[in-house]
Amino acid sequence: MTDTSAPLGFFERYLSLWVGLSIALGVGLGIAVPSLFQKIATLEYASVNLVVAVFIWVMIYPMMVNVDFASIKDVGKKPKGLCITLVVNWLVKPFTMAALGVLFFKYVFAGLVAPETAKEYIAGMILLGIVPCTAMVFVWSQLVRGDANYTLVQVSINDIIMIFAFTPLAVILLGITDIVVPWETLLLSVVLYVVIPLTAGYVTRRKLDSSDKQVTIGSFTERIKPFSIIGLLATVVLLFGFQAQTIIEKPLVIGLIAVPLLIQGYGIFIIAYVWAYLWRVPFNIAAPAALIGTSNFFELAVAVAISLFGLNSGAALATVVGVLVEVPVMLSLVALANHTRKYFP
Repeated sequence: MTDTSAPLGFFERYLSLWVGLSIALGVGLGIAVPSLFQKIATLEYASVNLVVAVFIWVMIYPMMVNVDFASIKDVGKKPKGLCITLVVNWLVKPFTMAALGVLFFKYVFAGLVAPETAKEYIAGMILLGIVPCTAMVFVWSQLVRGDANYTLVQVSINDIIMIFAFTPLAVILLGITDIVVPWETLLLSVVLYVVIPLTAGYVTRRKLDSSDKQVTIGSFTERIKPFSIIGLLATVVLLFGFQAQTIIEKPLVIGLIAVPLLIQGYGIFIIAYVWAYLWRVPFNIAAPAALIGTSNFFELAVAVAISLFGLNSGAALATVVGVLVEVPVMLSLVALANHTRKYFP
């Protein structure tokens, strides 16, 4: 993994700009050539859109190469940061997101959205809430000059937990909100978007470690990093292209979905960050721990929402709004963390 003390790359420095341009391009293309996106929507197998899947794999794989399961042996050296991450990610965040979704779309916004559509919005938000960040967290950690090795430990353990916890959590929380989902679709999504890229990343690390060539993992990931960037931006263009008509016709809906997502994002960060402060966790561990809990593995949430509910569903739209909200929220929290660095050990 790239040392977090290294200068930020061109992409990281202007992340918000690239994502914003991709959103605008996606919406523009969705309005100008809707037939293109309708054609792409038909390219699916077993409820999995193949184009979306390819872009997500291209985006995730370079990040998964960074995940080092050998680093888990260091888990006991600094347990506080990991404890915060795991408790917030798996015992707090999924349930607060479900509660906020129900609160706003069954009660606060009840007169503004049809009940069946509201259910789909809640489902999309729940899917966002049960997938902690796996890929982009390395960028957020770098932006706060976090401990690279410790971030690696946190991500590695989160990925292992996600393999086993994602499907049961999804079934339980979606079931509570009266949304019935097939286990097999959820399991297939975990295999496709977590297990396969994670395994590919592990195999790549092993081959690089055993190779006689002087190719370090860091230099390899730097070389393939552009593919991750292309995958991210292409995914954003595609997702906003699919939802372009809804975004143009119902801008109020985007704002309604954004409200609980914003409350969730800032609320989760405050819980984790204040806990780290009270526990006197060093800043280079505290900041990434809070950011991991706040950020979402939106790629997985989007893919599962599309598989379960369809490309033009309310659930897919909610996860796409999650993408729209996440980048500015995370960048604002990075700025807040850097500004409050002096208060930590």
